[in-house]
Order: sequence, then structure tokens, then C-alpha cells
Amino acid sequence: MKKQQRNGFARIDRVKEQITRELAELVRTSLKDPRAGFITINDVDVSRDYSHATVHYTVLNGDRDSSAAALEHAKGFLRSELSKQIKLFRIPELHFQYDESLERGVHLSSLIEQVASEKPIED
Repeated sequence: MKKQQRNGFARIDRVKEQITRELAELVRTSLKDPRAGFITINDVDVSRDYSHATVHYTVLNGDRDSSAAALEHAKGFLRSELSKQIKLFRIPELHFQYDESLERGVHLSSLIEQVASEKPIED
């Protein structure tokens, strides 16, 4: 069971939220790579020892592969900037993973609309 702290949230949950906010802001304001497109940080998973963080992101306009390359290229810079914003004993190593849930949701919505628009079969 997670150790509960202030406001009913475990420390790791607060760290996850802060890393998510700070990375979203850094990507929006400091990532100048033209390959990046419009990247949205959706979620961050942090290991229990804070040594690794998996950053889930989507790209709204731009190429998915070039955005991934831009994030990989900026990984060290983002981690360094993150260390200036967050006071942790260990700043986690960043791993970027594309979040396909938005695309799956759009696809499922279109399938539902397609089925709903079909005429019912009459007996």
C-alpha cells in the first residue's frame, strides 16, 4: 500500500504531476527544434526510485517520427532544465513513448458513427 502524505497523495504522485507540468511547459516554450511539431505531454510514469520517467506524448500537427527524433535529441536539455525547476535528489532519466490512445479514440468514434448511420435491417 502506498504511503499517504499531505492532501491524501503519495509523494510519487505529486512528483509525477510536477514533472508533467514542467515538461509540458518546457516543450511548449523552450523546444525550438522545427521537427517537433505541436507536442502535448499527456502523462508521466516515474519509477519508485525516481531514476526513470516514461513520458507519454502525442503530436497534433507534424510527423510522429520527426517529433520523436526531436524529443530524443532534446532529452539531455529537458532533463537539465527539469533539474532547475524541481528539487529532487535524483532527476529521472527521460524515456519518451508516443501515446496512441487519442488516435484509437478517434478511430473508435468513427466506427461508432459509421455503425449508427447504417440503416437497421428490417425483418
